[in-house]
Amino acid sequence: MPTRKYKPTSPGRRHMIGADYSEITKGKPEKSLTSAKPKTGGRNHFGRITSFNRGGGNKRRYRIIDFKRDKDGFPAKVAAIEYDPNRTCRIALLHYMDGEKRYILAPRNLEVGTMIQSGEGADILPGNALPLKFVPLGTLVHNIELQPNRGGQMVRSAGAAAQVMAKEGNYVTLRLPSGEMRMVHNTCRATVGEVGNAEHENEALGKAGKARGLGRKPHVRGVVKSPRDHPHGGGEAKSPVGRKKGPVDRWGNKSRGEKTRHNKRTDKFIVRRRDKA
Repeated sequence: MPTRKYKPTSPGRRHMIGADYSEITKGKPEKSLTSAKPKTGGRNHFGRITSFNRGGGNKRRYRIIDFKRDKDGFPAKVAAIEYDPNRTCRIALLHYMDGEKRYILAPRNLEVGTMIQSGEGADILPGNALPLKFVPLGTLVHNIELQPNRGGQMVRSAGAAAQVMAKEGNYVTLRLPSGEMRMVHNTCRATVGEVGNAEHENEALGKAGKARGLGRKPHVRGVVKSPRDHPHGGGEAKSPVGRKKGPVDRWGNKSRGEKTRHNKRTDKFIVRRRDKA
């Protein structure tokens, strides 16, 4: 999917790079596969802000995606490739032979009219889903389950893909987009191919108003605040963070790339940590 550069008719347009949406084949979503998505403004059920710098944004409906891909034995035809405002990739509308309709994440090079399926006997073709123990070594996969029958949780953003590196016992070793090598049980399902819309990373908002349309409010850096509002605040003129223990957020927790993972229960599944950015 190529991107589109705009003529500099205004300062905001000058650096804007957007999608050209040439792969979209259907405008309005399938009504039966959508649900309401109320706005929270980053607030929890107590009314307290837990996710900061969120609010406003365009109204949108949630598209119900089939992350489990558990409809085995029924071939499906790709009826349309659609835009989804809730994620970076495109989604594909499937029409199953028994009349059911479902949305899936659209992999790269998936075209309207293609027949796809899921289950043990599925071919190794983009869009087909099957347990990892039936996926050959070296294959690129996405929408990967962490636990059997729980639904895909990893590798779901635009252009992402994991590679099957090894099989040993009941576990399959995957190389994730971050560079991490991780073992996943071989009965967990994954979808063949890489997620489409890989050019999403080349898009540029161009102006602050487009960020507001996405529901992102302005973010104020800690170093420009006062000491009572942020640990990085204070000092005369421009000051660096200047902390021996590294940068922190407003509550003193590690931030800006510092490792915060503490899950000993699943440490044994990580063969190699992700690459240092």
